Amino acid sequence: MKVEAANIPGLLIIEPDVHGDERGFFMESYSRKRYVAAGITGDFVQDNVSLSAHGILRGLHLQHPNDQGKLCFVLEGRVFDVAVDVRFGSPTFGRWEGITLSSENRRQLYVPPGFAHGFCVLSEQALFCYKCTGFYDAPSEIGIAWNDPEIGIEWPIRSPRLSGKDQANPPLAQIPTDRLPRHE
Repeated sequence: MKVEAANIPGLLIIEPDVHGDERGFFMESYSRKRYVAAGITGDFVQDNVSLSAHGILRGLHLQHPNDQGKLCFVLEGRVFDVAVDVRFGSPTFGRWEGITLSSENRRQLYVPPGFAHGFCVLSEQALFCYKCTGFYDAPSEIGIAWNDPEIGIEWPIRSPRLSGKDQANPPLAQIPTDRLPRHE
């Protein structure tokens, strides 16, 4: 397994070992021992799967309190996956990182607690999976505008399809700082 630190501290890009031949391939999508050795120490308590069509954008989402770390990967298709540091007081507050995850490259992105997360679908459809270090908690949900000009995410699609809830998300500057996670 290859683990690469992203430009924002805490984000990790993972390339699992893949063993393949003419029959197909085999890989471990998660092995606690290997991931802990790579610095991902949170206990995963919930796995989520979403199926989305081309042009769908989900995000930007986080929970606080009851924060979640997420290990994200794609079983089918291709997405542009994004994490934004929203830890108040962080030297990288408001900065984002994006990576293409696909069933072909089999890469994973670890998004630690304190980051907002979102993705858009680049293929005809995508089966997106993520393991979470915390349970879903609706009262802890925070949504941030996908197109917040101060964050400036360079999404590879211009007019994404959004849920009504995501269309109503405010920019990061409109979220009270006492509602955001703190940088430690």
